[in-house]
Amino acid sequence: MEKFERVLWLRERTQLGMFSQEAIEAIASVVQPEFFAENQLIIRQGTPPPALYILISGQVETERTLTVGTDKIRASLLPGSALHLSELILDEPASKSAIAISECQLWTIKRETFLALLQDYPEITRAFSRQLATELEQVSSQLAYEQEKQAALRPYLVSKARRGIIGSSRYAVRLREDIRNAAEHRQPVLIFGEPGGGKDNIAALIHFSSQYRREPIIKLNCGLLQVSGADLFGRAGGKPGFIEQLGTGTLILNNLEDINPILAEKIASLLETGIFLPVSREGELVAQPIQCRARILIISEKRLPQIEGQVKTTIKVPPLRVRKADIAPLVNYYLSLYCRSQALAKPQVTPEALRRLQGYDFPGNLLELENLIQRAVLQSNRATELTEDVFWSASVKSRRFRLNLLNAYPQLRRFLRSPWWPDRLNYGFTLGAFAVVIAMLFLGPQTRDANIALNLFWAWWWPLILLLFPVVGRLWCAVCPFMIYGELAQRLSLWIYPRQLKGWPRTVAEKWGGWFLFGLFALILLWEELWNLEDTAYLSGCLLLLITAGAVLFSVLFERRFWCRYLCPIGGMNGLFAKLSMTELRARQGVCSATCTTYQCYKGGPQKGEGLETGGCPLYSHPAQLEDNRNCVLCMTCLKACPHRSVDVNLRPPGIELWSGHNPSDYEVALLFLLFGAIFLHRLPEINAQFGLGLNLDSFGIHAGVSVVALSIPGAIALLTHGISHLLNRQIKPRRFVELAYGYLPLVLGGSLAHYLHLGLTEAGRVIPVTLATFGYPYEGMPVVVADPAVIAFLQGATLIFSVLCSAIATQKIARQPFSNLFPQYLAMVGITVWLWQIVG
Repeated sequence: MEKFERVLWLRERTQLGMFSQEAIEAIASVVQPEFFAENQLIIRQGTPPPALYILISGQVETERTLTVGTDKIRASLLPGSALHLSELILDEPASKSAIAISECQLWTIKRETFLALLQDYPEITRAFSRQLATELEQVSSQLAYEQEKQAALRPYLVSKARRGIIGSSRYAVRLREDIRNAAEHRQPVLIFGEPGGGKDNIAALIHFSSQYRREPIIKLNCGLLQVSGADLFGRAGGKPGFIEQLGTGTLILNNLEDINPILAEKIASLLETGIFLPVSREGELVAQPIQCRARILIISEKRLPQIEGQVKTTIKVPPLRVRKADIAPLVNYYLSLYCRSQALAKPQVTPEALRRLQGYDFPGNLLELENLIQRAVLQSNRATELTEDVFWSASVKSRRFRLNLLNAYPQLRRFLRSPWWPDRLNYGFTLGAFAVVIAMLFLGPQTRDANIALNLFWAWWWPLILLLFPVVGRLWCAVCPFMIYGELAQRLSLWIYPRQLKGWPRTVAEKWGGWFLFGLFALILLWEELWNLEDTAYLSGCLLLLITAGAVLFSVLFERRFWCRYLCPIGGMNGLFAKLSMTELRARQGVCSATCTTYQCYKGGPQKGEGLETGGCPLYSHPAQLEDNRNCVLCMTCLKACPHRSVDVNLRPPGIELWSGHNPSDYEVALLFLLFGAIFLHRLPEINAQFGLGLNLDSFGIHAGVSVVALSIPGAIALLTHGISHLLNRQIKPRRFVELAYGYLPLVLGGSLAHYLHLGLTEAGRVIPVTLATFGYPYEGMPVVVADPAVIAFLQGATLIFSVLCSAIATQKIARQPFSNLFPQYLAMVGITVWLWQIVG
């Protein structure tokens, strides 16, 4: 290459072009070509440079070891790069090593020769000094800008993600997958969910999982942003906004639901176009649009359609109440975290405490759980265990005012889980006792004063079962002889003719089953009244056999207790009155969803853990889905099957389900007023005499017609008063009649009990002479216990007064309306009660 060409190449291709023409020509005249083989070391870092090197062709790589640490910075040089110019001028050792990556050619100027040129051409040093000063000014300006940017961003910086996604539930797995997918692109993401769910932590996880993790990430509260957007977009010709200062970092817009609508439109435009306009004042030139390089993550608790429509990726954060399987690992994590920060020994969480937490819905989600754990540790006062008591605040509204009798009385749990309840009791006693009762009804004397079976059924069973409803609900169904014979017939039929029993026609049964048992009960009441079943033993036996035949027939056809659930008239009455019970069987829904995968309480299955082998719930009721006592017969199959101790038997305020989550139904209301009308039906002679009607009740037709009217009286009165209330309060939307009708339930139970108290307190005490008379033995002089008529009248009156007060309270709680709006209904209740007092006394 000629000298002219070398001079031109040096001026145009190298940094030496800043020198004067004479200096460049002098340099061009002394350069010597030198060739380096592949992987040949040119210079080592820290050694005096022997020459100035200018790369002409080939590949050269520099390597610089940092002063702090062992990291190395590597760079590839382009042709025209000058090596060690600054070191030679400043007389310093080489700041980096250089190695030939491939065979390459370099121009070299020996150290002595270059130093001589510096003396002959002082402008080389001056030009280099000017360049250093310019570079220093640029670096200082850039540093000042970075410091200003860091100062502006520092209050909003997110240093790290607080935690990962803890748990193994399908919700946790899906959330981790959503975060991974969001971290792979730079598109905006909307993170949507309830308060306290850790949405800001999820935003941080997305950023720190991406390749831009080293860039800054800030979080801004949308409620505090300027309406103009100046702090976000900057001002034209003035201070840049957060988006511009972030560069390729990440912006978290927190609490989007608090944003001003005007600013929301600007953000929606930014999300749609990817550009923004700095804010300009009136009269100023409109600023030029700026491309947004920052990634935007949006956090919201409410939906904003105008912004949501511009975001293609949405992460729905599941609330903690659906992640019950993650409660245990989350408790362990927060417990470890807090105890480590406070230098405390980590206590254990008892299974009962964990079940309480799993049964709680956590409206505050993860934040509430974390605070709950910290409060429990402080309250436990360095105890080695965190018991259920320290989590007293983790109780749902539906479980308030409840006492779990199984925890309070462990011996009760042992008994209810034992073979004695109810199998041994049923097949060891009830099965045979019922057969004896039926035999005595058909073969013994036919009047109540001489047949102990008739005495037991009418004078003992009815008053006692009515007294038991407010205490133990539908407990009788667990030892009911009708279904015992049904189950026995089911087993025998399967043994004789093995087959698959039919499944339940649930849709049809749910629609018509209640009306079937209502109709059957109405016919039984009419049969009882018209044929005097109370004092005719064989007819009472026929009634019992009729119900037993229904249980047997449907047990042979269908699996489990289809008759009990949908068709049994006694079961329908028991389920209705069981709503007033002060006890209930329920399961902790959180425990079931968190730990149960087999549903053995519902479907049945082999022994698992402490759960025993069972055939599943005979009524196909899952205890976690029970909202009232209607479909639970307290057989305790679920209690025996559950390996997680989720099932509770609670003491509760009587009848609380009537005004808390109750689901009314038409057929139940019809049955309620049918039972109410039965009281008047049983007292037709008293009503006939009271009003002087002169009805000939010995005439079957008249008696039947009057009986139907008597059964309809309470329902008609209730409907009439409801209509009057509606007319008087048209400005207020009233409750439906089918809802308010349940307020009469305590009065129906009390009225029925008042009616049967007379039999119970006059004839039940004659059990010894009646028993002797049944078997033909003399009974004169045998002890008899009979209450005084005044005592009977007092107890009947007290029962009716207490019942009408309970009905008024229940109605008020169901209606949730002012007392005056329901005054006609209360007046009707009082009037019916007074009438009942007159006819049953």
